[in-house]
Amino acid sequence: MQDKGPLYVISVASRLLALHPQTLRKYERAGFVVPSRTDGNLRLYSPEDLALLRQVKHLVDERGVNLAGVELALTVTRLAEQLLDRTEHEGNTAKLRRDMQETMTQMLRTLGRDRGE
Repeated sequence: MQDKGPLYVISVASRLLALHPQTLRKYERAGFVVPSRTDGNLRLYSPEDLALLRQVKHLVDERGVNLAGVELALTVTRLAEQLLDRTEHEGNTAKLRRDMQETMTQMLRTLGRDRGE
């Protein structure tokens, strides 16, 4: 089983992601990632933190998204992941359908689309 706890100091995370350490600090200030801290206040990044930072890097570098757009995309990503988790664990039920509708409505509102409900 893979350890999912914080494993990487900022210099290692920086090399793994091909991002400058200052860029990682900027993304932390923006609230995209919150690395753990050691007793000595060193940042420690988990595999999940690195995956999130890879997504941020992709959005910025490959898609040309600004930081406000990244925040929006990360919110929609979290909602979509919640929806997928529900479908995997709850089966095909009326509750699942209501949960899916609620989550999709949240996604649309996040994107500035209100269906008038």
